[in-house]
Amino acid sequence: MNIHKQRGFGYIAAIVIVVVLAMLGVASARLTTTQQTGAAQDILSARAWQAARAGTEWGLYKALRLNNCSSAPITLDLRSDTGFAVSVTCSAFNFSEGEVPGSPGTSQAKTSFTISAVACNSAACPDNAKASTLEYTERRRVVTACGLQNGVLPLDPC
Repeated sequence: MNIHKQRGFGYIAAIVIVVVLAMLGVASARLTTTQQTGAAQDILSARAWQAARAGTEWGLYKALRLNNCSSAPITLDLRSDTGFAVSVTCSAFNFSEGEVPGSPGTSQAKTSFTISAVACNSAACPDNAKASTLEYTERRRVVTACGLQNGVLPLDPC
């Protein structure tokens, strides 16, 4: 009887192991890239939020301290310091509510301010042309405040 030994199984096992290790290396590289991109986007998002916050604080200062509320967008260029630009708009609504203290029957004039700030890492905000790119970050912040129209600056809070 003639017995033939089969050979070559070791080659197949080695090829399978090499392919599995290569797939693990590719998956590890992708995961690392994804984590780095996510971390960078988190940092940009936090910076954009703080830039939008600075825009609303500036708008509140102008509205409540200077009684200056412009409905036209004003761009704050913070790109040299933070890399972000902020577009700030303000709207005011005058109304009467309650009575003036010490003057019964005299209604109290008040103004409600709505300040909106859009911050992005582009020259103008919002930038629809760059909105689909990975590097673009945009945050919007809206605040409202109320001030008494008593003829004295800064406006007293409602």
